[in-house]
Amino acid sequence: QVQLVESGGGLVQPGGSLRLSCAASGSIFSITAMGWYRQAPGKQRELVALVASGGSANYADSVRGRFTISRDNAKNTVYLQMNSLKPEDTAVYYCYVIQRKPYWGQGTQVTVSS
Repeated sequence: QVQLVESGGGLVQPGGSLRLSCAASGSIFSITAMGWYRQAPGKQRELVALVASGGSANYADSVRGRFTISRDNAKNTVYLQMNSLKPEDTAVYYCYVIQRKPYWGQGTQVTVSS
């Protein structure tokens, strides 16, 4: 089993920045993809960004150019740097890891409001 611990959420004003972190632990032997999804109230969970083991990344159109995903394979940790935050970025952000099957974090709240 893989356990995921997220950190870094909070309240930020529009235009501000936040950095999310997600550390994987447990029985880790070959994590392929790591990434982030988010779910806003009343909406479906959506992909935000995903990074493969080799470093190639994919982003949702809504965050491309504002968010940057990165991973530290030695620490089994994935990061999401979020800049120029907008109120529509408000959501619960979930860490997502694939190691033969998907694993989800517990979620961290990000609120963008003045």
